[in-house]
Amino acid sequence: MSGGALLLGYLLLGGVAGTLAGLFGIGGGLVIVPALVMAFGLQGVIPEVSMHLAVGTSLATIVVTGASSAWGHYRRGSIHRDWFLALLPGLMLGAIAGVFVAGRLSGGLLGLLFGGFVLLVAARMALGRGPRSGDLQPGRGVMGLAGAVIGGVSALFGIGGGTLSVPWLTRCGASMTQAVGTSSACGLPIALFGALTFIVVGWGEPRLPSGALGYVMWPAFLGIVLASVPCARLGVRLAHWLPAQVLRLAFAALLAGVGLTFLI
Repeated sequence: MSGGALLLGYLLLGGVAGTLAGLFGIGGGLVIVPALVMAFGLQGVIPEVSMHLAVGTSLATIVVTGASSAWGHYRRGSIHRDWFLALLPGLMLGAIAGVFVAGRLSGGLLGLLFGGFVLLVAARMALGRGPRSGDLQPGRGVMGLAGAVIGGVSALFGIGGGTLSVPWLTRCGASMTQAVGTSSACGLPIALFGALTFIVVGWGEPRLPSGALGYVMWPAFLGIVLASVPCARLGVRLAHWLPAQVLRLAFAALLAGVGLTFLI
């Protein structure tokens, strides 16, 4: 397949991922990772490295797409600075540790874990279980530990962390606006440190395809970033035209299908 055709394919992938992320209001990593696994399979990338390559590339795209979201929330004052700073050390260390754990797993096992995680997210969405509010007052140590868990799991699966950080921040007493805004800021160190560590862990891997630097596929990164940001805005507009209940169940069904694909 020519380089031009590959880039076009990645642009289309980024457009679809961005539209779905905007439409369903959830980070694109849950869509980008399985789509990249499929795309890499069509390119002939062997299964032993395709899952790691998909996760690393997904994190690299989140660095760019997440920065735009975080900046928007920062300008609106919806990032809780103290909580973010308390979570930050754990987020960074957890992201690095999560990548090293991923590097020790086979592509097949990492895919099974990803499938199971996606099914849990799908079940939660289908049941309509949103974050439960609370008034926890965790100290910096507990916040750091929570950051490590959020960063580790998110880097392991190539997501920005909102699936885990929004419920945690809500339990700590944040409003939904603050929880989403602070979560968007948390996604940046997770994605940055995770992507850089995936480059290091995959450095010199002889089975990687042309265009990969460690476990980050740069042509895929470029195509997804160029298309996902404008298409996410399209998805947001579409979301206002469709009933919320239909959207939630449709995305839960999509995620369930994705999860089962990895498990079967």
